[in-house]
Amino acid sequence: MVSRFEHPAGSYKKIFETCEDLAEALPATVTGRIPPFLKGSLLRLGPGLFEIGDEPFYHLFDGQALMHKFDFKNGQVTYFRKFIRTDAYVRAITEKRVVITEFGTFAYPDPCKNIFSRFFSYFKGVEVTDNCLVNVYPIGEDYYAVTETNYITKVNVETLETLKKVDMCNYVNINGVTAHPHIEKDGTVYNIGNCMGKGASLAYNIVRTPPTQKDKSDPIEKSKVVVQFPSAERFKPSYVHSFGMSENYFVFVETPVKINLLKFLSAWSIRGSNYMDCFESNESQGTLFHIAKKDPGEYIDVKFKGAAIGMFHHINTFEDQGFIVFDLCSWKGFEFVYNYLWLANLRANWDEVKKAAMMAPQP
Repeated sequence: MVSRFEHPAGSYKKIFETCEDLAEALPATVTGRIPPFLKGSLLRLGPGLFEIGDEPFYHLFDGQALMHKFDFKNGQVTYFRKFIRTDAYVRAITEKRVVITEFGTFAYPDPCKNIFSRFFSYFKGVEVTDNCLVNVYPIGEDYYAVTETNYITKVNVETLETLKKVDMCNYVNINGVTAHPHIEKDGTVYNIGNCMGKGASLAYNIVRTPPTQKDKSDPIEKSKVVVQFPSAERFKPSYVHSFGMSENYFVFVETPVKINLLKFLSAWSIRGSNYMDCFESNESQGTLFHIAKKDPGEYIDVKFKGAAIGMFHHINTFEDQGFIVFDLCSWKGFEFVYNYLWLANLRANWDEVKKAAMMAPQP
């Protein structure tokens, strides 16, 4: 008798398969015991649609945003999910093709348009995606699904209905904000994004959005830049995924992974380019560590330099006996980890996936 051996990661490919909205919540199977006092909802976002008609998405961060909700009540759990009705999603579904360029997938011009209207639509400027597949967080009493561009999407967390698209550029000087802000006990939100700084040079702004307003006005409208960090390279900001915040300080880690802004702006008008094409590594910069005072916001003009690391998440930032201590989840070297997250690689057989992981930057 041959016993069938199943690898523990055997069903990993299912993560990269398209799924559909649910009409209603499903009861989940519970293993073990969930304490009856646990009440509330766990919200998660991720890619859920990996092709439109016969056009595939190529990168893990291109799949269209799907919100998942686990409701906990009396030791029971239900599961519900719904696609966020972003412009990227609605237009793709309507036109049955990729309409807006995503992280690693170029959107070709509408084949139904003639050559002249296609030419002019190229020069209307970069159409930035609102595919908010990364995170969800509260601002005031509302919840927003987010990615790393200037667009955030307000959602109803009970029904998972999409409410409205908000452009942060209308309120503060930023080109985009991260999907990983810090939220204080009172509901104040701090986030970071790159911007045009002084003297037509790139910089990074920390933005503060206040908590729920007594007059019920939208806190986003009262967002303000509290401090600005300089950029090591004038037209090449570092890729920023998160930042550190202690009680009295902000910490910004400027890694050698760069966005080539000139390439980014010209890529759309010249050839079939996407966001991934605009990343490059500065092999000689190393890593620069910046700090700023929080309130009032003030940049402390002392830089610390370290070896080249890739970094996405800050784990913790705190003050201890006159030191600022920050824990980072980092990779050695200056190579961009996202280069290893193409769907073709992730869907490969397990041995190939493991081999690629050995070649990728090591934690």
